[in-house]
Amino acid sequence: MSKKILIVEDEIFVALEIEQIVQDAGFDVGGIAADREAALAAAESCDIALVDLNLRDGPTGPAIGMELASRFGIKVIYVTANPAQIGTAAIAALGVVTKPFRAQSIAQTVLLAATDTPDLTSADIAGFTPFPPPRDAVIGAVSTG
Repeated sequence: MSKKILIVEDEIFVALEIEQIVQDAGFDVGGIAADREAALAAAESCDIALVDLNLRDGPTGPAIGMELASRFGIKVIYVTANPAQIGTAAIAALGVVTKPFRAQSIAQTVLLAATDTPDLTSADIAGFTPFPPPRDAVIGAVSTG
């Protein structure tokens, strides 16, 4: 079964570029969302989300990432030029790809995230910074709290 990717990005040309990269890597795009409402509407059918921080409805990306992970069990990867703005929302994500990104960085990160037990901490992907585990324990606490 192919994993579906949700792209949460308000800059349409960036979103379309990521969509093409994801499709070239063999994945289906479950949706492109420019804000929280659209992201949550598309989330149910998705497995992995690539989430920018500053969206159409403001700097909501970190909160959206937390909600996608805790409510839907989606594997979150932030894609941003401002990784320092992720803050505590990093606990619910696998890592961050820094903008400007290379197509190969997005593709390799999504390929690793698509495995059942991704070990991104040992991944050597240019432009990608993994966040330390234990992600699942935190997500469980977030979703029950």
